Amino acid sequence: MTLDWPTLLPLIFAGLMGLAILIYVVLDGFDLGIGILFSLADDKEQDTMIAAIGPFWDANETWLVLAVGLLLVAFPMAHGVILTALYLPVFVLLVGLILRGVAFDFRAKVPTHRKHRWNRIFFIGSLTASLAQGYMLGVYVLGLQTGMAAMAFGVLVAFCLAAAYAAMGAAWLIYKTEGPLQTKAVLWLRAALVLTALGMAAVSIATPLASPRIFDKWFVLPELLWLSPLPILSGILFLWLWWQTFHLPKPGDRHAALPFVTLAAIFVLGFAGLAWSFYPFVVPERLTIWQAASAPEALGIILVGVAFVLPVILGYSVYAYRVFGGKADDLRYD
Repeated sequence: MTLDWPTLLPLIFAGLMGLAILIYVVLDGFDLGIGILFSLADDKEQDTMIAAIGPFWDANETWLVLAVGLLLVAFPMAHGVILTALYLPVFVLLVGLILRGVAFDFRAKVPTHRKHRWNRIFFIGSLTASLAQGYMLGVYVLGLQTGMAAMAFGVLVAFCLAAAYAAMGAAWLIYKTEGPLQTKAVLWLRAALVLTALGMAAVSIATPLASPRIFDKWFVLPELLWLSPLPILSGILFLWLWWQTFHLPKPGDRHAALPFVTLAAIFVLGFAGLAWSFYPFVVPERLTIWQAASAPEALGIILVGVAFVLPVILGYSVYAYRVFGGKADDLRYD
């Protein structure tokens, strides 16, 4: 393939869109996960959990906006096909995000006896958004099929992704909290890891079985040899993290960030496998990156805008995580 400018531009935007999705899954994954874990905590613990994500959750969702925006402007044909096929789960996702956003603010403003209602809505919104994302991933992996088997697989992946987000949330709490809540978070992480591993295994098995092309990309020599480290390393990291949950928290809060970093690495490996499987298609088996891309002239103009916007998003995200580093304090509204 000749990498001239019209060929390279769609690749650049596909990479940027993939990067935005990956960062969103890792960052917004932990605050969605904390929302899912909300129902397992008492009132004081819920306040601490909110304090652990309060400075970050709005900025985390910016990456979803960026990913969808890039899909719309850089790959409008793919945007139309994907959003049409996933119209209902996208609607459910938006409802879930709206509910959790409203509940996040209202729980701090209502009288104490009504706070529990908004805590439940925060949990429902977080769980709904997570399930919707998982269902969309499952259906997308199977090429946007609409049969009962595809729907059943979508439901399986929905629950497994929600468990993965819960694991990310528990790992974040291990890093950001201390005392009884940190100990509880270790137990939550251990339980959620089982479904997380099941979900990644299900997607890994279904992806090559859904397409002979993808099967050949993974199980034909020499590709089999140089791709095998992805699942092997993922399995090793899962086992190592599972073993670590029996030794956390450690004295002096040592290695408190390791569970979150390890899960993020597992997500990166899984995303790399999916990216390799689907390349060069942006809509599985229907539209390649170049078929779905906007005109090179339009992509060139958009790239100039992205060159300004992306560093700003990265900059304020890094700044926020640096300023609000350390353990979460008791939440106060005075």
